[in-house]
Amino acid sequence: MKSDIQLQKDVAAELSWTPSVDSTQIGVEVKDGIVTLTGHVGTYAEKWEAEHAAQRVAGLLALTVEIEVRLPGPSKRTDVDIARSVENVMQWATDLPSDHVKVMVENSWITLTGEVDWDYQRQAAANAVRHLMGVRGVSCNIAIKPRVGSTAVKSDIEAALKRRATADAQNIDVEVHGTDVTLSGTASSWSERELAARSAYGTAGVRNVVNNIAVSLS
Repeated sequence: MKSDIQLQKDVAAELSWTPSVDSTQIGVEVKDGIVTLTGHVGTYAEKWEAEHAAQRVAGLLALTVEIEVRLPGPSKRTDVDIARSVENVMQWATDLPSDHVKVMVENSWITLTGEVDWDYQRQAAANAVRHLMGVRGVSCNIAIKPRVGSTAVKSDIEAALKRRATADAQNIDVEVHGTDVTLSGTASSWSERELAARSAYGTAGVRNVVNNIAVSLS
């Protein structure tokens, strides 16, 4: 198990290694394996990249993000301008069915709602708007349409876990209630924990995943 000092060094190094992140503006604090990112960045996309860079580091038990998005003068835009840009991007996104995603912009924060068939479509919508100029944050509240029964969902998820996370699959329990999935048990790293959640989200008929998997470094 890594010490807090070593974990802090590794997260800082990963941020420095990520070209889309200005690591000089981000502080890294660690206590009992819980990493906190502080500081400020110029875009929401950079904040998102910093979060995911930290999550790649082995030994991280949990992550909190206190990074502020400070838009430089030329990047500031009205909510109306941002909303127009979002609508244009959505029209060009080939992964999204037309008119299935609704957009609201308030104080430069984008909220996406609606309903799609697959989680990859929901992720595509968030990815499409994350890098737009003037955006301070994105909330993706898009729902996924139910498509198959609970028994089939459970079997598909367990099969996916065995294919993708063989080291931890036997330690992960899957519960399905309608279109909601709850994952519990233990994983050997933060990345394996996230991989399990992505495997669940990649199953047809899953609307929501509650990830209660604990990271065990022993």
